[in-house]
Amino acid sequence: MGNYYRDNEDLRFYVERGIDWAPLVEATEYGWKAPDGFKNAEEAVAFYKDILELVGGFVADEIAPHAAKIDEQGVKLVDGEGVFPPEMQAIFDKLKELELHGMCVPRELGGQNTPAMIYFLNAEMMARADVSVMAHHSFHGGIALAMLVFSATEGTTTFDLAAGKIASTRWQKEMGEIIRGEAWGAMDITEPDAGSDMAALRAVGEQDEHGNWFVTGQKIFITSGHGKYHFVIARTEKPKAGDDPFAGLGGLSMFLVPAYEDMPDGTRKRIVKLGRIEEKLGHHGSATASLDYERAPAQLVGRRGEGFKYMLTLMNNARVGVGFESLGLSEAAYRAAKHYAAERGSMGKTIDRHEMIADYLDEMRTDVQGIRALAMASAYHEELATKLNLFADYLAGPNGLSKEELARTARRHKKISRRLTPLLKYLASEKAVEHARRALQIHGGNGYIKEYPAEKLLRDALVMPIYEGTSQIQSLMAMKDTLGVILKNPQGFVRRLAQARWRSLSASDPLQKRLARIQTLSLSAQQHLVVKTAGAKFRQVQDKSLKDWPRLLTKDWNPKKDFALAMLHAERLTKILADEAVGELLYDQAMKFPERRDVAERYLERAEVRCRALHDEITTTGERLLAQLHGTEVAAEEQAAS
Repeated sequence: MGNYYRDNEDLRFYVERGIDWAPLVEATEYGWKAPDGFKNAEEAVAFYKDILELVGGFVADEIAPHAAKIDEQGVKLVDGEGVFPPEMQAIFDKLKELELHGMCVPRELGGQNTPAMIYFLNAEMMARADVSVMAHHSFHGGIALAMLVFSATEGTTTFDLAAGKIASTRWQKEMGEIIRGEAWGAMDITEPDAGSDMAALRAVGEQDEHGNWFVTGQKIFITSGHGKYHFVIARTEKPKAGDDPFAGLGGLSMFLVPAYEDMPDGTRKRIVKLGRIEEKLGHHGSATASLDYERAPAQLVGRRGEGFKYMLTLMNNARVGVGFESLGLSEAAYRAAKHYAAERGSMGKTIDRHEMIADYLDEMRTDVQGIRALAMASAYHEELATKLNLFADYLAGPNGLSKEELARTARRHKKISRRLTPLLKYLASEKAVEHARRALQIHGGNGYIKEYPAEKLLRDALVMPIYEGTSQIQSLMAMKDTLGVILKNPQGFVRRLAQARWRSLSASDPLQKRLARIQTLSLSAQQHLVVKTAGAKFRQVQDKSLKDWPRLLTKDWNPKKDFALAMLHAERLTKILADEAVGELLYDQAMKFPERRDVAERYLERAEVRCRALHDEITTTGERLLAQLHGTEVAAEEQAAS
């Protein structure tokens, strides 16, 4: 019997030593106030390890052996409903028996009250076995938890402070169905001609004279869209003018829509039509559906016009989830390549002893360990930020932090999460494709046939940089936030750059010196983009006091033209930012745990070379293409004017 938890030393390091569990457990246990909860982190972590052991064995023995069959059969549309292949259905019947769908839901609502971190660790192991199973599983407990978070955010969850538990929550009945494995949900955002551009969404939410809400429109590419409960983004406000607060994203609202109702006689009444199940390149066991809403009864989530804000809550967690999903696939690709190379003989030795293949495998192993460090940090800070915000009043007490201190701590975690999450989504998804492609290459001709797992891994990997926000969207987010920090605090940026340059020359530890060189390359690339982006503005403020720069530098921007060079190089900058972040995390680990120094050394050795090349591209290319694009735009504008 295999076990995907026990056989992964790097994963176990985080569970046993690398994660600071105490703050996470305390937030999950409502500040130790629940009478039936754990009283310390040690008790809780022992329970979490039992779950990870259980799931590690289950995915190795009950999911991985059936992945090829699930891929072969796929999900079918039968009489207007999505139907799983028998092997997939059997897996979810067993997951239901194991009561894993409510893993992160509070005990008083029928769950096991684990941190979301445990779900993410399980997600990596599931994805290593089969990404389709992992993706669908996420729309059980994930949607139940989203119901709780949204209810708490809008103020429809009440707490029994004396008993140390949630007294009631808005969608408790629906959550119960999901926890019991009787239903699942989906997140419906994408529409035809409106993917990344959410301001172009056309589905509408309308209210009748009695105050009832209805949603009309079409949603496409919806993962697990054959489920019952759908969080739907729809437009409720029509823009009146360019400066109208409800224009664009501000006119969107969030709704919960049940897609069907199961009748007492065993039949099903469809409220939202399941238009089709897409035939995809990979992820065959995961349904990707189109849905047609025709005045479907809906429940408004929060306040009208706040849909984009609520969607960000879902998307942040979904992007962390894709990070772990991509990590699991990369782990599978590395292990498949390593196993094959250790057995395949060529020229008198196994191919893992040939220099190029050995280098490939070493880089894959190092990448996987770096991605895991980034994934753990992203998940940790995002969860603490969310929980400390939601339960500030509940956790505050005479022996604990005040509400203000909790809010301040939550903001600190959110700042870190905001930095790391787009980097994780970008790096993990892009590397999943690279690792799957490399595994196929190491398999040679055998990698191209279905007898071996390499071709499936590549097909499954190709969607990772696309869904839950493309790599290009992640890059633009990372670039915007990074350059925004500089414009708001130029003095701090100059100080950081000087300090990094000094450490790159003077640090006594070679590891710290190499990290400082990467940080210097990152900051130098940022400086180049800021100077090029804001060159005219910097010239305007050079004779002004530094304290006035943040105000003057953030006025009167033309995003399309002023940020053109930064947008062109956003993906290159994101690659540097990701290597910098991973390097910092691994260096910190090496300082605390000497046995982790080897991981940091391997990663930083490769990252420095990559960052040097990317820095060169950013600082020496792009002007020619921008001049060409600008000339084309000017010509188009002149032609339109005439």
